[in-house]
Amino acid sequence: MKARKVRLRCLPFALSAIMSVTFSAHAENANDSAALIAKGKYLAIAADCGACHTAPQHGSEMSGGYIIASPLGNIVASNITPSKTAGIGNYTEEDFARAVRQGINKEGQHLYPAMPYTSYAKITDADIHALYAYFMYGVKADDNVPPKTDLPFPFNIRSSMFFWNMLFANETVFVPAKDKSAQVNRGDYLVNALAHCDTCHTPRNALMGQNNDQALAGGSLGSWYAPNITPDKQAGIGNWSDADIAQYLKTGHVAGKAQAAGPMAEAVEHSLQHLNDEDIASIVAYLRQVPAISSPESAPRESLGRPATSEAALRAINNPDAGWKVYASTCANCHQPDGSGNQIYPSLYHNTATGAAQADNLIAAIVYGVHRTVAGKDVDMPGFGPDALFTDRLTDQQIADVSNYVLKNFGNAQLNVTPAQVKTLREGGERPLIARLAQPAVWGGGAVVVIVLLLIIVAFSRRGKKHDK
Repeated sequence: MKARKVRLRCLPFALSAIMSVTFSAHAENANDSAALIAKGKYLAIAADCGACHTAPQHGSEMSGGYIIASPLGNIVASNITPSKTAGIGNYTEEDFARAVRQGINKEGQHLYPAMPYTSYAKITDADIHALYAYFMYGVKADDNVPPKTDLPFPFNIRSSMFFWNMLFANETVFVPAKDKSAQVNRGDYLVNALAHCDTCHTPRNALMGQNNDQALAGGSLGSWYAPNITPDKQAGIGNWSDADIAQYLKTGHVAGKAQAAGPMAEAVEHSLQHLNDEDIASIVAYLRQVPAISSPESAPRESLGRPATSEAALRAINNPDAGWKVYASTCANCHQPDGSGNQIYPSLYHNTATGAAQADNLIAAIVYGVHRTVAGKDVDMPGFGPDALFTDRLTDQQIADVSNYVLKNFGNAQLNVTPAQVKTLREGGERPLIARLAQPAVWGGGAVVVIVLLLIIVAFSRRGKKHDK
């Protein structure tokens, strides 16, 4: 009896010990899960998922609906919350990995490469696992059903992406280079996989595939232009200091050099400003050692221009320059009559938008404005294009006139902007060959046959070259 009493007395202590161990195990698992979800959230920010999958102003996080303008038509970002009716709530981790890396959803449909799966293909298994944990357990489910992407024929045939992927997709997961430092390898992973800088800053060919022989040498983004970010001192960022590059990535602004607008402003706002200092330094280290790619520029784009001294003379002329008229009435109040800017609006000389070899970003900034939010502060220049709401709308001729005035006085005086060029950029930029071939007026119903045959021929040609090597 005494022994039994002893056991009964010990039972509460035994139960307490068992419960303590059990709760500790649960707490440990919970901490591990929380850490995994936090890691996945950071990776999703680095990958800039929210910029496309969260509709601006009124959209719930990752619930889709954002419209991505492409040369082939508008692409609507899908719902990637864990909603089982509208999102990816029914995806297994294998389904998720296939969508991210190969651009194929759970139903077996091909995604369009506006979702940069050609870069995401390099994401490691461990990071895919963390991303999956975040999207399933760190994002609130939302049953919003965005409109479906409806591209014109033949691009509405998603299965045709199979041939494009044969040409331009590579499913090789990132492997660190043994002859590179850990910092440079991390930068490589960020630039060419997670942050997918390569998808914008690498030029594309006639079929919209990346021309990786010219990696990071600059490329057209419809109305905008992503500049050369190789270490070439004339065409690239070779004369920028490490601090300049890091500041630009974190803030989108470096006085006397550049300011982020368009897609780059979105990347800074939604992704880059939130990266830790170690990752920013890794990107800088990687960009420092990529092959420098030159072009015919005679001077760095941010070195051109000087303050204007013609203000008084122009005011004294009865019929002054048409571009000056627009500048004086629309731009000078913020950018100053001499183009020097102020603490809010940048100088127009020593500015990559005005000193570049192409005027695309200058024109696009005038048409669409500049918008980014960094460290909780809004940076806004209103747009003056036909869709402007709060400013005087400028015609294509007026935009060409003021662009030429700015270029001649503050930037690359060798350029000349025409109203036709403004119209093209305002409508989304020069259409690539693959889009022009598909126009019904050109080929009619046979367009898809021509495009598919072209893709097949080039695909087998490339395969043959790979085997020859």
